[in-house]
Amino acid sequence: MPHCGYALGGDFMTDTGEDPAVRSLADDRMAAEVARDQAEEFRRLAEEAREVRDHHRETLETVRQEREQCRHATETARIASEEARIAAETARTAGEEAREAAHEAREAVVETVRATADTLSASLEQMQLVEDMRRTLREVRNKLDSN
Repeated sequence: MPHCGYALGGDFMTDTGEDPAVRSLADDRMAAEVARDQAEEFRRLAEEAREVRDHHRETLETVRQEREQCRHATETARIASEEARIAAETARTAGEEAREAAHEAREAVVETVRATADTLSASLEQMQLVEDMRRTLREVRNKLDSN
């Protein structure tokens, strides 16, 4: 059976001859060292967690910036598409107007050709009348000369 200690001037000694106060101080130092090691480990883990959080924050900011760039590119493409649609509509309208103008020009040419043909017909008729009148005059002159 172990001996708990004995009194010697009010101090207790263990079976191994150690002073309990000295042993308690050594235990406290050991516990303090373990606590410091644990605190250092927690500090290191907290620093790693901060680094991971900062990395995640940077990644999220990069994603946000890329989304903003995509949104901007999409908006630019939408605007360009709208401008292209307006240009196509303008070109279609201009094409229709050009077709209408060409049709009107063709009709004007046809009318001009008809008018020219009518004028030429009238001129031909007049020339035939003049020729008939000359012939008649020649005949009358010949008759007069023969009488």
